[in-house]
Amino acid sequence: MLKVGVLGAGHLGKIHLRLLNESKKYHLVGFFDPDEIIGKKVAAEYGYTYYQNMNTLIDSVDVVDIVTPTLSHFDCAKKAIEKGKHVFLEKPITTTSAEAEELIALEKKYKIKGQVGHVERFNPAFIAVKDSIKNPMFIEAHRLAEFNPRGTDVPVVLDLMIHDIDAILSVVDSEVKQINASGVSVISKSPDIANARIEFQNGCVANLTASRISLKNMRKSRFFQRDAYISVDFLEKKVEVVKMKDAPLAVGDFDMILQNAEGEKKQIYFENPEIHHNNAIQDELETFADAIANDTVPVVTLSQGAAALKVALAIIASFNVSQKSTH
Repeated sequence: MLKVGVLGAGHLGKIHLRLLNESKKYHLVGFFDPDEIIGKKVAAEYGYTYYQNMNTLIDSVDVVDIVTPTLSHFDCAKKAIEKGKHVFLEKPITTTSAEAEELIALEKKYKIKGQVGHVERFNPAFIAVKDSIKNPMFIEAHRLAEFNPRGTDVPVVLDLMIHDIDAILSVVDSEVKQINASGVSVISKSPDIANARIEFQNGCVANLTASRISLKNMRKSRFFQRDAYISVDFLEKKVEVVKMKDAPLAVGDFDMILQNAEGEKKQIYFENPEIHHNNAIQDELETFADAIANDTVPVVTLSQGAAALKVALAIIASFNVSQKSTH
C-alpha cells in the first residue's frame, strides 16, 4: 500500500480523505491544513491524523494529494516533488503556465509521477463513448451551475469550463489554432458567464459555454463527426449515440433513411453503449496508485493538465482583449 498524505481539508479535501481512508491501495497517514481550527475539527470528527507541519507530513508519505486552493498548488507540489514524492494535484494544475512547465520539468528530474484531478475523464458516460469519438469536427459543450460562493475567487473558466477544455483536448488530435471568447462578471469580481470558440488546426471547432449563476445545473457535451452524433450528459451520466451507414438495398418498414442532394441514401441507427457506474474521484485516485505501482503513464498527466490550463488562460486573455476593445 502507498502511504499518502492530503494537503487541504476543505469540501473536496474531506471527500479525498474519506476515499483514501477506505482504499485498499493507499494507507492514509494524515492530512495538513493551514487553518488549525479546521484541521483539529476534521481530525476530531473523522479520526484522521492532523499534521500541523506540512513538511513533516510530506516526509512521512509516498504520495502527496494536493487539494488546496489553486494559488498554493505550485508551492505545495514543488516541495513534494523535490522530496521525491508522487503528486496528485486537483485541477487546475497551477495558476500560470510557467508554474505548470516548472512542475513538469521537476517531475522528469526527480523521476516521480504526477496526475491532475480532471475528474470528468473518469465520468462513466464519457468513458462509455470516448473510443467512439473519432475526429470530431464540431463540439458544443454547456456547463451550467447554480451559484455557489465556493470557487468564485477564480474566473468561471478555471472553475468550470476547464473540465470541458480537458475532455475536448483528450479527443481532438490537433493543435489549437485560434480562440475567441467573451466573459461577463455578474456577482463576482471575475467572470461568472463565459463563452469560448476554439478553432483547431485540423478544422475542428469547439463552442464552450460555462455559467455559475444559472437556475439549473447542466453538464452536456455534443460531438459531431462524419456519420455520427454523440451526446454526453456528464451530470445525468447518460449518452446518446446516433450513427449513419450506407442504406441497404432492401429498406425495411422501420428503417430510418436520409437522402442527400446527390441522391446518396444513409440509414440512421442508434447505439446504446453500456455505462458502468462508478465513483469518479475514487477511480482517479486509484488509477494513479496503479500508475505508480506498475510504472505506467497516469490517465491525466501533468502535461495534459498544463495543456488545459494554457487554453483556459488564453480564453481569459481573450476576455481582456474584447473588454478593452469594447471600451
